[in-house]
Amino acid sequence: MSGNITTTGAFFPYRKTGETIMPATSKAQQKAAGAALSAKRGETKKSELKGASKGMYKSMSEKQLEEFAETKRKGLPEKKSKH
Repeated sequence: MSGNITTTGAFFPYRKTGETIMPATSKAQQKAAGAALSAKRGETKKSELKGASKGMYKSMSEKQLEEFAETKRKGLPEKKSKH
């Protein structure tokens, strides 16, 4: 997989090659993707986005955001561990 995955911050990895995106790895990631998706669809103002959701909005397609946002929260940690 080397070369396929890009990390913006270390918060939300996604694939640039058009392959299926990896699921969110934390509740915070899933929520950020949902906020970015809402702005991408015009449901909320993009000026309201902060932090990771702002970066996701700029760098991910609507389809990528949908896949990240639809990750089930059950069993996910609140935040991604830093290792």
